[in-house]
Amino acid sequence: MPTNFDFLKNEKQFEAFAEAAVSAEHVLSISPSISASASRTALEIAVKWMYSADDFLEKPYDDKLVTLISGEDFKDLLPLGMIGKLDYLRRVGNIATHNPKLINKDQAILALKNLHSFLDFLAYCYSDEYKEISFDDSLLEIEDRTVAEPHIPSAEEVDIEVLYAENEAHREELRAKREDQLKEGYTVKPMDMTEAQTRKAYIDTMLLDAGWQRGADWVDEYPIDEMPNKSGFGFADYVLLGDNGLPLAVIEAKRTSVNVEKGRQQAVLYADFLEKKFAQRPIIYMTNGYETRFWDDKHYPERQVSGIYSKRDLEKYFNIIKDRVSLKGVSISDEISDRYYQKEAIQAICDTFYERNRRKALLVMATGSGKTRTVISLADVLIRYGWVKNLLFLADRNALVTQAKRAFHNLMPNLSLCNLTEGQEEANARAVFSTYQTMINCIDTTRDDEGERLFTPGHFDLIVIDEAHRSIYNKYQDIFTYFDALLVGLTATPKDDIDKNTYSIFDLESGVPTYGYELAQAVQDGYLVDFISVETTLKFMSEGITYDELSPEEQEEYENTFTDEDGNLPVAIDSSALNQWIFNSDTIRKALNILMTRGQRVEFGEKIGKTIIFAKNHNHAEKILEVWNQEYPDYHPHYARVIDNYTNYTQSLIDDFSEKNKMPQIAISVDMLDTGIDIPEILNLVFFKKVMSRAKFWQMIGRGTRLC
Repeated sequence: MPTNFDFLKNEKQFEAFAEAAVSAEHVLSISPSISASASRTALEIAVKWMYSADDFLEKPYDDKLVTLISGEDFKDLLPLGMIGKLDYLRRVGNIATHNPKLINKDQAILALKNLHSFLDFLAYCYSDEYKEISFDDSLLEIEDRTVAEPHIPSAEEVDIEVLYAENEAHREELRAKREDQLKEGYTVKPMDMTEAQTRKAYIDTMLLDAGWQRGADWVDEYPIDEMPNKSGFGFADYVLLGDNGLPLAVIEAKRTSVNVEKGRQQAVLYADFLEKKFAQRPIIYMTNGYETRFWDDKHYPERQVSGIYSKRDLEKYFNIIKDRVSLKGVSISDEISDRYYQKEAIQAICDTFYERNRRKALLVMATGSGKTRTVISLADVLIRYGWVKNLLFLADRNALVTQAKRAFHNLMPNLSLCNLTEGQEEANARAVFSTYQTMINCIDTTRDDEGERLFTPGHFDLIVIDEAHRSIYNKYQDIFTYFDALLVGLTATPKDDIDKNTYSIFDLESGVPTYGYELAQAVQDGYLVDFISVETTLKFMSEGITYDELSPEEQEEYENTFTDEDGNLPVAIDSSALNQWIFNSDTIRKALNILMTRGQRVEFGEKIGKTIIFAKNHNHAEKILEVWNQEYPDYHPHYARVIDNYTNYTQSLIDDFSEKNKMPQIAISVDMLDTGIDIPEILNLVFFKKVMSRAKFWQMIGRGTRLC
């Protein structure tokens, strides 16, 4: 019988995965779970083939699907919107394998459609005679599929080494074909799903993957009895409950084509009602299936996460928030770390997490000065003070993992430990030690005693990265984006030599780590001996960049940054162009700093006065909010809010802004607050866009000239 994947059978080079794709559709009417699992298998084989066929892709250290689709070079090849489809196939395939009864026909059909989307892109890149073929739903309705269950090859049957051998002579040719094809671009065909379809497919899959059970701890369409609309009530898309029946999270779902922030105020109103009803404020999730944001709006700014927490992780999070105590002037064990700078480093990180409300820290300490001891002592403090239950220590070599675990065992003998590189038997230990490669492979495969995924996004509360630098982050960033945890990076690289992008990973100003104890000081203190170094200063921002004047390492970075899609590389970039290139975040950061240091204040200088920031457009407003969250996470989570026509229930948010004693204190506006808003308490106006109309300019000025 015909299928949507028959186009693959026309080319011999695709035969490795054609059979699995065709079989996935054939088996749909027999078993949705087998079909979903087969779609994942077809994807894995196709991705293996792609690695073997295109010499742009570096040979992976492991051929598991999660490793293959996590590669930076692989993701660089994909068109916008494709990686979310692959992640869905991975998730639904895992559920189909471990809990087949949970997969319904709609989810299996979406898996087929996402598989078709990826294989269409693959054919576009490498086919000898590509012909665009849209997915035909009517083929799924053909009833005459009563043939015996087809053979579905397993991914393990397809040896990636064999594929490499078969394609070795054609790798350069296939790369050139792909590059030539993509000059004309490729657009992923949209699947504009309704909110109901999004919930049923993508978000239900996320919840199932995290172990939630519909009807037990997961409630659809939860009634909200107080809403500022005509009817006075509404329905939350999902509410997740703890074992005690109290709400742990509320999820606001949007259709796949809508930005998640559109439901921000709606979700806040749902959380307000649930808090009033149960005396427990739930975590807010906003998602459209492709992007998910987590917002504990009593304690932190919203942040992007990889998926929904499991119930176990949400209950742990609530317990941590309830039990943790101040990290001011912490008590540090002299038995673990007794040097002054180790204690200063620990307190600096504690201040970052507590007083500054940040979630990332970078510790720069010279080799031999006791980085591991320091981080063990930090872990001891954070566990004793209730901030951390589970921690993950990552290094790039087995020897470093073993060494770190041994040190933890010696200094914290009562802490349960597991070295994942040696096995998963004790994977539920409080402290887990792993290489990056092993951890990536264990995310999908490690299960708890009930057979559920163990390493869910909220499993770890603290992640320590040994020798943190940009190349490690770029190669394995899926670990750091998958887990939602406090992050501490360790490095011995002198702070002025650390790549600027490494600082940006930890949301730090270039050259300013959370704490630094470098060689010169260690030498002066008598702990280390010196060596001679040579330093140089580059004046890129004032003089621009000339390629021929760079070192080989700098030339490599220049090539990675400025080569265009056609492979062209400019010989030089003048300072004006360079300044334009870095304009966005840097300019926003400076403007916010001017506002916060020089703006009019109230309450005897304790709080910035009501402020409007006039943004250019929605994306600009969201970028300003993003930078605000990075720079000022210690402020009230609602201190700054975007108010524009993307916001649901905008008026309720404007009403809050209008009240003297309510948040937000800063409104980031796109047109909506330019005119006609009478809020006498406004003291500061920030013009972050050009105003071409003199009349409108003075209208905007009027927002801040009223007496109060």
